[in-house]
Amino acid sequence: MVRTGSTRAGGIQFSYLEVGEGPLVLCLHGFPDCANTFCHLLPALADVGFRAIAPYMRGYAPTDVPDDSYQAAVLAIDVVELIDALGVSSAAVIGHDWGAVAAYGAAKLAPQKITKLITLAVPHPVLLFSSLITNPEQQRRSWYMFFFQMSFAEDAMALNDFEFIDRIWQEWSPLWRCPFNIMNAVKNTFRQPGVAKATLDYYRCLFNPQLHDASLFDVQALLFDSPIEVPTMYFHGERDGCIGLELTEGMEQFFTKGFEKFVVSDAGHWAHLEQPDEVNRRLMEFLTA
Repeated sequence: MVRTGSTRAGGIQFSYLEVGEGPLVLCLHGFPDCANTFCHLLPALADVGFRAIAPYMRGYAPTDVPDDSYQAAVLAIDVVELIDALGVSSAAVIGHDWGAVAAYGAAKLAPQKITKLITLAVPHPVLLFSSLITNPEQQRRSWYMFFFQMSFAEDAMALNDFEFIDRIWQEWSPLWRCPFNIMNAVKNTFRQPGVAKATLDYYRCLFNPQLHDASLFDVQALLFDSPIEVPTMYFHGERDGCIGLELTEGMEQFFTKGFEKFVVSDAGHWAHLEQPDEVNRRLMEFLTA
C-alpha cells in the first residue's frame, strides 16, 4: 500500500510517496518526471524489508515550488536534510537523472549519511559537463539544455498539454512507450502553477552562476571536485537517447569505496521502468549484500 506524506527540509515542504518499513531508501526522480515513476521500485524495496520513500523534488508539485534555489548545492542539501527530517541518521539513496545529480552531491557533502548510492542514467557530473565541451554527439543530444535557457521555453513546453514531454520521453527511450497512467501522473505535476518554470530553472542554474546563492560557493565547488566515498552502483540504458553510453567510460575513477556499472540492454533513459525486473534484481542484491 502506497502512503503519502510530507516533511520540511531545505526550507520547503516536501511531499512524498512511501511504502514499507525498515531501513530508509530514498528514491529521487529527475526531469521530466515525478515520484510516481518509481512505481515498480518502491514495492520491490518494501518486499525485501526497506522503507522506500520517493519525494517529489524541489519545484515539482505537490512539493513546494519556490521562486529560486535550484542549483546543485541546494539539491544536495535537500537530500541530506530529508534524511534527517525522516527521522534517521543515514539512508541508501537512489537517484535518476537530476535525482542522480542530487544524490552525487549528497554523497560528497555528507558521506556518513549515505550507506549506499545507486544512480541511473546520469554519470558523474565531471564526465557529463566535460562532454558538453568535448563531445559533439552529446552536444547534439543535449540541445534541450540550451533551449531551456530561453525565456519562452516553459510556454513552449506547455503547448498541447505538454506534448513536449511526450516527445522527450520518446526520444530518450526509443524502444519503449510510457504507459498512460505514468505519463498522466508526470503531466499532472507539470500542470501545476509554477512547475514548468521551476523545472527549467534547474538547467538555468546549471549554466548561470549569477543564479547561485553566493553563501553556498564552497558547497557548490565541493560537488565537482572531491571523490565520492560511498559504495556505488550505476545503471545506464544501452539505447539512452539523452546521455550517451560513452560518457560512462572511466567513471570508476571518481569512486573510492567500490563501484559497479551495469548496462541495461533494450533500455533507454528510464531503465528502471523499461526493464524493472533486471534493474530491481541487481539493485536489491547490492542493497542487501
